[in-house]
Amino acid sequence: MADKKNDSLIVLAETIADNKFITGDQLVEIGISGPTLEASLSSIAMAQAELGHARLMYKWSNELQGLNASKMEVKEQTGKAFPALVNASNWLSLIAGLYANNQAVDLVIKAILKAEPPNLPTPFNKMIREQQEHLLYAKSWCKQLLRDRGAVPRVFKQHLEKAAAEVEQWLVKVEKDPQLQSEAIILNNSNLVKTFKSEIEQLTNFEEVQHV
Repeated sequence: MADKKNDSLIVLAETIADNKFITGDQLVEIGISGPTLEASLSSIAMAQAELGHARLMYKWSNELQGLNASKMEVKEQTGKAFPALVNASNWLSLIAGLYANNQAVDLVIKAILKAEPPNLPTPFNKMIREQQEHLLYAKSWCKQLLRDRGAVPRVFKQHLEKAAAEVEQWLVKVEKDPQLQSEAIILNNSNLVKTFKSEIEQLTNFEEVQHV
């Protein structure tokens, strides 16, 4: 049976896992029809990595609950995935969700590693390296879409704002969670929300300057 002190950490692990699981599926479903052949091939490659990250986080969640992780079989998410990712239906909404989600997960994982919580295994080494590549890819596409012609920049920005708003709500909960703080898993000065908002603002404001 899981230790009660791990409840918030289990929810955190499952939230990351669910969003990685959905991202992996969407990168195949939508990415296969990407705007270029290179984009489609990259999406399929990233999909495998995102699904691998999901399995890693589900395994971690199971271990925190005292379950046998070796017999784990992932068939569906636990219901904690962000609606913007779940409902992504085109390249613009996919890239918006991919960027916002990976930016947030990157901040949370780095905050946990920085806190160095005692006696807590953190299986993030390979994942954080791969995630950086996905984040750079998504950010590059964000810039391309924000610089595009016609209605694309406006529509993409709407998708990005929606995805970012959902992610920000999650980060607020993580940052203020008393259990995560009391167990020294997330430190009081982690500034997750502030840093996330700054990253989004820098991205969108930079592109606005380019159009002046």
